[in-house]
Amino acid sequence: MKNKVLIKLVFLELDEVFDVFIPVNEVIWKIKKMLLKSISDLTNVPVDLKLEYVLLNEKNGRIYRNNEIIINTDIRNASELVMFSNKNN
Repeated sequence: MKNKVLIKLVFLELDEVFDVFIPVNEVIWKIKKMLLKSISDLTNVPVDLKLEYVLLNEKNGRIYRNNEIIINTDIRNASELVMFSNKNN
């Protein structure tokens, strides 16, 4: 593994799918923030950054904690992740 991985990200709020490189040396909360800003820029649709978003592994159903570092998770090249807002929070 180099310094980034290519993931498939499904963003449920907008029913969009993105292929994105993410750095492996960052924590999940920073990755989620970066992804949300990128999605907003790519779609020209404002995304509410104040909401809590969940990052889920589509294959095994694992929900990633905000303080986990990508390299210490099972996120690898070709991982399929789903992001959605946790409106109950």
